Order: sequence, then C-alpha cells, then structure tokens
Amino acid sequence: MRSYRKVDGRRLRGDQRRRQITEATLRVIEREGVAGVSHRVVATEAGIPPASITYHYAALDDLLEATLVESAAELAVEVRDLIESTRIKGLSPAGAVAEVLAEALGSRRGRTMAQYELYLLAARKPALRSAARLWLDVLTSLGRQPDEVGFRAFLAAVDGVLMQGLIDDEPPTAAELLPVVEHLLAPLR
Repeated sequence: MRSYRKVDGRRLRGDQRRRQITEATLRVIEREGVAGVSHRVVATEAGIPPASITYHYAALDDLLEATLVESAAELAVEVRDLIESTRIKGLSPAGAVAEVLAEALGSRRGRTMAQYELYLLAARKPALRSAARLWLDVLTSLGRQPDEVGFRAFLAAVDGVLMQGLIDDEPPTAAELLPVVEHLLAPLR
C-alpha cells in the first residue's frame, strides 16, 4: 500500500516566495551592491508588496543572511554541475576548476560579485558569519582531500584569484587560468 503525503500548499507558496525574495535581493546586490538593499527596493525588484518582504524577513540582516545561505546552496549545486560537465568533456581537475573560475568571472561576473559582497559583509556583521562559513563548508565538502590544510589553502588562493579577476578590466579565460590552477593544485597531488 502506498502512502501519500499531503502537500501543504501554504508552506510551498511560502518557500517559493522566500526564494523569489532572495533571488530579487541578489539581483539588487548585483546592480547596486549591498548598500542598495532595502525592503522596499527588494519588493520592487521582486514585483511584490513590501509587506510580503517584512512578513518573511522582519530585519534586513535576516534577509541578507537568508540570501547568503541560499546563495551558498545555489553555488554548491552550480559548481558540482559545472565540474561534472567538464569531466564529461574530458578535462583534468585543473581544467574543470579553470572552467568554473572563468564562468564565475565571465558570464556570471555580476552574481559572483554579489556573492562576494555578501561574503565580505559577514566580516562586519557577526550575525552573518555562520552563513558565510557555510559557503566555505560547502566548497570544502566538494573536494574532500587527504590534505585538508592544503585544500583549504587552495580554496583561499581561489578566493584571491576570483577577487583579482573581479577587478580586472577583462575577465581571464579558462586557458589563462589553467596554469595558475595547475600550480595551486600541484601540492595536493
């Protein structure tokens, strides 16, 4: 006998609304930076009443934390998918990472910048730090290595590559990033 679980439509609509709000928040940050985020601006971006934003996220820090957590989860899925697609193409691990970085600095540049703004905001707002650490935990879980310290050093270097790439006038290509990534991965082999 099959058991059917009743779907709570209100909960589903609430989850969809919260996702709509965090996506709108990321778009605002892409365009205006974290300083441009307010309940009213996000409501306008999402096309919903401001009361809906404050219903789900009374404080702005709650909204920013939810956006950071959602962004970390989204990043994990996207990085896994990109790495898998590069493996299918037959690229080396370094080639896969170079592709992911080139994508983050190229077509996803605005989103990467928004995510880093949220990430750096945690340095000023202790309430956001656990959400920012989630990002590191997600990335660390993607590449379990025998050399945990070496892998964390690799992730720190990747953060530096991304920050440098964000301030470049032209985003680097995967081919330009490949020798850098190969060098960073060498100690982990």
